[in-house]
Amino acid sequence: MADSKTAEAVQKALDDSKKEERKFTQSVDLVINLKNVDMNDAKNRIEEEVVLPNGRGSDAKIAIFASGELALKSKAHVDLLIKPEEIEELAKDKKKFKKMADEYDFFIAEAPLMPTIGKSLGVVLGPRGKMPKPVSPTLDISSIAKNLRKTVRVRSKASTSIHALVGQEKMPTDQIADNIDMVIKRIEAKLERGRMNIGSVYVKTSMGPSVRIW
Repeated sequence: MADSKTAEAVQKALDDSKKEERKFTQSVDLVINLKNVDMNDAKNRIEEEVVLPNGRGSDAKIAIFASGELALKSKAHVDLLIKPEEIEELAKDKKKFKKMADEYDFFIAEAPLMPTIGKSLGVVLGPRGKMPKPVSPTLDISSIAKNLRKTVRVRSKASTSIHALVGQEKMPTDQIADNIDMVIKRIEAKLERGRMNIGSVYVKTSMGPSVRIW
């Protein structure tokens, strides 16, 4: 069950966003501001993937680099199939691949293709934190894809401010609050002094004002 403080802040953020009608569904974002953490030290940087207990509000988009049987099996579970022969073509058209890298949330690749992907496309995927998850060519992709649909990437880079998607405004308040508590829990676990390294936490909709949780 979500923390009551979290739920109250989420409800206020949702109520504030309803004051102005918009023609799209807003995302709900979490902002965590760290304190007393040296972000110049790479070991202090946050790079996590969190499976949200109540999903993202809309499924994450998944692309896979695969051939043969894995390509056939994965078609029903991913949004885009990239065959090995297409890798070189994408490497030559970096503009096209940058657009693709921004459009898809997660990439998967059969393990034998990873060296080629790293060499040809790593320059685009690496900085975005989207290097593919290597999988066995014989793996059943359905369970991995199912989890990734509900997953968000939480990255700090060199900043002490961390932003993470935690849902959409159409979701029930308690579900968004549960998602928030899960992300905070994971961040705390990665910090040297846990909650003591968190200065403040806010929740907001895409276009709405920030509401402080604590």
